Amino acid sequence: MSGHNRWSKIKHKKEASDSKKSKVWTKIIKEITVSARLGGGDINGNPRLRSAVDKGRSVNMPNDTIERSIKKGTGDLGGITYEEFNYEVYGPGGTALLVEIMTDNRNRTAGEVRQVITRHHGHLGASGSVAWMFKKQGIIVYEKAVIDENRLTDQAIELGAEDIRTEGESLLVVTEPKSSSAFARA
Repeated sequence: MSGHNRWSKIKHKKEASDSKKSKVWTKIIKEITVSARLGGGDINGNPRLRSAVDKGRSVNMPNDTIERSIKKGTGDLGGITYEEFNYEVYGPGGTALLVEIMTDNRNRTAGEVRQVITRHHGHLGASGSVAWMFKKQGIIVYEKAVIDENRLTDQAIELGAEDIRTEGESLLVVTEPKSSSAFARA
């Protein structure tokens, strides 16, 4: 119950919005930290970090929080260290899954992942049993109404795109993940 005075009503609305904001920010902070640890703290030289910082700014995350997360990732500040790893899984019906995980406690996460997989009638695959079926790609989506298709095609060829597809009212440029940031700047 929110109470009868104005402050109580505001307080309860603020608690709900702050809770939602906190969940989103936590995920973005983890992504920024891991990106900075893997590719360095330079936003211009690390496309994954740039993407994570852009996500943070889109949800109005303060610059101080973003900078602190980058410093944690590069090792300038102490704190929790997150690591990323993959599980190769065969799911129900033999479907192949490549599960990417980011965690601060690998042992705890391994048990939880195994429990979920076995509950849904799957099993862990050996290393290399599933990964060969997957290929990482960067996909950039442009609206046809906003961009000139011929100019985009020329730029895509110059920047080394693998493919350009038309899907509905959009143009999809398929690239290597590392070179997708070059398209964002072009």
